[in-house]
Amino acid sequence: MNKIYCVEDDESIRELITYAVKSAGFDAESFESASSFEKRLKTSLPSMVLLDIMLPDKDGIDILRDIRKNARTKNLPVIMLTAKGTESDKVKGFENGADDYVTKPFGVMELISRIKAVLRRSAGQSPDVIDYKGIVLDNSSRSVSADGEDVTVTYKEFELLKYLMTHKGTVVPREVLLEKIWGYHFEGESRTLDVHIGSLRHKLGAKGKCIETIRNVGYKI
Repeated sequence: MNKIYCVEDDESIRELITYAVKSAGFDAESFESASSFEKRLKTSLPSMVLLDIMLPDKDGIDILRDIRKNARTKNLPVIMLTAKGTESDKVKGFENGADDYVTKPFGVMELISRIKAVLRRSAGQSPDVIDYKGIVLDNSSRSVSADGEDVTVTYKEFELLKYLMTHKGTVVPREVLLEKIWGYHFEGESRTLDVHIGSLRHKLGAKGKCIETIRNVGYKI
């Protein structure tokens, strides 16, 4: 399920957006300040951010710039949601990397339509970063972190984790993993897979439990 982060300091607007997003079938999480949002972003990436500009502790455009400068979040879809609706305001938002710009007051149905449109466009892109429950895999830098802490993995461990995360929610048979990661299909070598899974679980710490063993079949995240 797509998760939407809403960053909005006005409580009534924040509650309205959260309700509308959930009613449309998305998961939603809301933040009243830049600091709480940025803290959460370090541990879990959403499918999209709805971002107000006028926040009490940091300008929304500055938040947007930070998102675009960070390799982990640079492709994160962002819709600016703000009362600043002049042409120059919109141009500034788009020039700094906004995917869309919605001015207040807004219609709930229009907002949901724009969310869906941006998600459709972003779905066609191959993500550099995959995030699942705090496990973050960055394909461009070939790095892994768990709950914000860097995790050192080997080449094969990285490829194995990437394949499982790319197919999250799906049981991947052992023979498929052996073929895709090691390039062979031989039951006698399946111990190699078990050792790598065990190593990954250990290195991921508490998040290692996200890698499930499906008895007599394979593994899944």
